Amino acid sequence: MDLEKQDAERTAPPAHRPPPRQPEAGEGCLVVAIRLPVRVVVLLVVLPVRLVWDAGAAAARWLGRAVFRPLGRALLWAGRAVFVWPLVGLWRYVLVPLGGALAWLGNLVVVVPAGWLYRYVLVPVGSALVWLYARVLTPFGHGVTWVVRGIVAVLATIGLGVFAVLARLARYLVVVPCVWLYTWVLTPVGHAVARCVKGLVRLAGMLVTGIGTVLYWITRILFVLPLLAVWRWVLVPVGRVLAVVGREIWDALGHAWRVAGYVSLAVGRFLRTLFRWVVVEPVRWVYTRVLTPVGHVVRDVVLRPAAAAAGAVGRAVRQSLASARLTLRQARADLRRVLVGEQHPARDENRREPIGGDTRTLGSRTTALTKD
Repeated sequence: MDLEKQDAERTAPPAHRPPPRQPEAGEGCLVVAIRLPVRVVVLLVVLPVRLVWDAGAAAARWLGRAVFRPLGRALLWAGRAVFVWPLVGLWRYVLVPLGGALAWLGNLVVVVPAGWLYRYVLVPVGSALVWLYARVLTPFGHGVTWVVRGIVAVLATIGLGVFAVLARLARYLVVVPCVWLYTWVLTPVGHAVARCVKGLVRLAGMLVTGIGTVLYWITRILFVLPLLAVWRWVLVPVGRVLAVVGREIWDALGHAWRVAGYVSLAVGRFLRTLFRWVVVEPVRWVYTRVLTPVGHVVRDVVLRPAAAAAGAVGRAVRQSLASARLTLRQARADLRRVLVGEQHPARDENRREPIGGDTRTLGSRTTALTKD
């Protein structure tokens, strides 16, 4: 049933398979001449590969179902037994109690002394430092700041005067001569140099433009036009032919793969049918026509009589054992009676019913309850 389901799934066309490519209007005799040989060659190449692929896939499915899944379950159970359960036991019965003990010890050794040190040492020392900062260091700092501000103000006044004098001297000794030199000397010289440089740049640009134009036309005539002709009249037609050949090879591969799938399916069905008629049917016929009647005969002729005989022997043995136990019990009672004597059961004084001569008779007028 599984093989039939797999065959049905394989023969059914998948929903995502693209529709067959329609022939283009521009296909000529070259495409038609290439298509059939290419498809024949590709089919001869792809068919063994598809057969080997399908055989490997079937073997892999069988191995996964019959070998790897049970082996994986066994390895998973072994992994749990070897790693998980010991680690869980170690965590639950060793690490957790040890962690609790270490936490209690850490609390006792570290946390409690640290709390005591913070409460009775660090807090008083911090309070003393705060008082020292607020009552001593802050007033002293304010005084030092006032003194420094006065000194800075005096120095700033003196520095401003000196800076004004130096600024006047720098203006009349440095700035004014530099401005005159820049205005009446450097500016005219710079303008002349700029005009010369501009003329040289324009001349160099004209030379570069002429050389570039000459090189452009030389490059165009010697390289670009030949390459363009090779591209247009050689590479493009060859590329189109190669594109047609590649497309046909790709389509031939897809077509050959599908055809090889149908061939592989037919071969698989043939091999399954052959295996069924060569192995399964003879084995079933031998089991149905030979082994089952022989088994019934052995059951009716040998096993059932043997079971009945064994049951009879068992019943006889049980009866013999019961008779032996009864005989042994009687012999033990006779021996006790010979050695000890006949023992009567003790009379129960509290019983409600009278015993022996105390019982009521038809000729008496009293009962056991009103006799006394």
